Amino acid sequence: MTEAVASLTGLMKTLDHAFADPALLEEALTHPGGDTAGPDYERLEFLGDRVLGLVIADWLLRRFPAEPEGALAKRHTALVRRETLIDIADKIGLAAHLNLLEGEERDHPSRLADSLEAVIAAIYLDGGLPAARRFIERNWQAVIGDMTAPPQDSKTRLQEWAQARGLALPAYQTVERTGPDHRPTFTVEVAIEGFPSLSASGPTKRAAETEAAAAMLLRIEEAGHDE
Repeated sequence: MTEAVASLTGLMKTLDHAFADPALLEEALTHPGGDTAGPDYERLEFLGDRVLGLVIADWLLRRFPAEPEGALAKRHTALVRRETLIDIADKIGLAAHLNLLEGEERDHPSRLADSLEAVIAAIYLDGGLPAARRFIERNWQAVIGDMTAPPQDSKTRLQEWAQARGLALPAYQTVERTGPDHRPTFTVEVAIEGFPSLSASGPTKRAAETEAAAAMLLRIEEAGHDE
């Protein structure tokens, strides 16, 4: 058994899905420039994002039958966001199975999230929606189980804090973008009335904005203005 075949076999056990067409899984793991000729993960990532969104939406409707659309939307956003995908990719050890050029970073956040979506698509194409649903519900169970209430991200909390006091909404500005195109880092500054602006960084603009909002909320709390 070759190393590549052994890696696929081990990952199938982790995914709890025996692929009838292992080439689909190999495609999901292959990034542009990888050492395997043929298709790469990008088309599968496009499909996997939609499959994940559908399964999560259906699951939330069944699990929280009395909640309004707004609350369900907050839960859905938290469950499909990049940070959640990265955590789950880490838990299943996906980075070790990626097909990359030598020297490329296996555990880069965006790469892990994209790869997990591609794997979801591969499972869906190989085993249909029931197989994809089994994989998603098994691996997202702990996350959804921890949601005692619809979550609010830091940007939403900061916005609501400002609105409750009649202040202008927080203003975000991208002040720097560094790193190569495939692995950028964004630095975003947030400004809100009554406090000095501050900045934070992340692999995406949204992530940087969320980090900046969280830092501003901490500053507000430390100043005793969070009541």
